[in-house]
Amino acid sequence: MSAIRSILPQPVLDKLAELDVQHAALARALEDPEVASDHRKVREISIKRAALDPTVLAYRELQRLGREAEGLREVIAAGDDAELAAMAEEELPEIEQQAVALAERVKAGLVNADDRRVGSVMVEIRAGAGGDEAGLWARDLLGVYEKYAASKGWKVDPLELVEDGGMGGLRSALVNIRGEGVWSELAFEAGVHSVKRVPATEAQGRVHTSTATVAVLPEPEEVEVKIDWANDVDEHVTTSQGPGGQNVNKVATAVHLLHKPTGVEVRMQETKSQAQNRDKARRLLMARVYEIERAKVKAERSAERRSQIGTGERSEKIRVYRYQDNIVADQRLDEKFNLREILAGELGPMFEKLIEDQTARRLAEL
Repeated sequence: MSAIRSILPQPVLDKLAELDVQHAALARALEDPEVASDHRKVREISIKRAALDPTVLAYRELQRLGREAEGLREVIAAGDDAELAAMAEEELPEIEQQAVALAERVKAGLVNADDRRVGSVMVEIRAGAGGDEAGLWARDLLGVYEKYAASKGWKVDPLELVEDGGMGGLRSALVNIRGEGVWSELAFEAGVHSVKRVPATEAQGRVHTSTATVAVLPEPEEVEVKIDWANDVDEHVTTSQGPGGQNVNKVATAVHLLHKPTGVEVRMQETKSQAQNRDKARRLLMARVYEIERAKVKAERSAERRSQIGTGERSEKIRVYRYQDNIVADQRLDEKFNLREILAGELGPMFEKLIEDQTARRLAEL
C-alpha cells in the first residue's frame, strides 16, 4: 500500500525485517538446553526478546494485514463473484485504515527499540554543591531509584557507596540496575539534579539550593566491547582502604584496573571477595570504555546532524525539586510533577512523558 510505504520507507522496512530475524534467533536461543541451564543468560536473552516483542509482533501483524488487503484487492479485480467483490470493497478500507494506524505504532516503536534492548545500567550519583546537604540529597536520590526499581521488579546491586561524614549522606554511590526497559527509562536521569529545601541543619528556616549529579552508563555485553584483558589492562590487587574491619584492611581483596588504551581506571573494594571485586570491576570498566566509544560515535554524528536525537544529550541541570511548592520541574517538559510522589519512587508518569517527547523528536529525524 502506498500509504504504508510513505510511513515505512524501504530502509525502515529492512530494519524491521532485521529485528524480526533477531527476535526469532533469541526465541531459539531460549530453547537451547545449554542456555536454559544458565539463569543469567536466560534473564539477559529474555529481556532482549521482551524489548523487541512490541515492535516485532506489531510488524508481523502489519504483514498479515498487508496480505489480507492484497487478497481483497485480487477478489475485487477478478470480478468473478459480484457479491463477494462487493463485500471485499466494503472491507478493504477498514483493513487499510488498521494497517496505517499500526504502521505508525511500528515506526514509533522502532526508534526506541535499541534503547529497550539494554537491560543493565551503571548508575553513578555524586554529591555536588551544597556541603552536607548535597550528600543527604545524593542519598535521597539513590533511595528514589531503589524504590522505582523495586516497583519495576529490577535488580539493584550496590557496587560502591562512599559515606559523607556524620550527617548520613553520600559523597558518591555506584549501583548496577538490571531489568527490562532499564536503559530506556533511567537514561533520562543523567545530568544535574537541583533541590531547593530547608536543610535539617538550618536554624533560620532558609531555603538552600544543593545539587547532585547522576551518570547513567549502559552496561554492554562483552561481545560489544573488545577488551584485551591480558595486554591492554593492568591489574593490581591491594588491601582495601577506609573502614571495614580487620579482614577488609589486611587481606588483599581490592582490585584496581587500568585500561591503557583509554586511561580509564576502576577500583573495586565493595566485597570481601577478590573474585567478586574483579568481576564487578571488569563490568564497570567495560561500561566506561563503551561509553567513550559511544561518545566518539555521537561526536561524529553531530557533525552531520543538527541535533543528536538518537542519544539525547542530557548534561547540565535537568530537573529541579522544590520542597516548599511540592513540585518537580523537569527542564525538558512543560508539565510539573508532584514532589511527594517522585520521592516515593513514582517516576513512571514522568518517564512516559519524556519517552513521548523523545519519540516525537526521533520520528522527526527519520
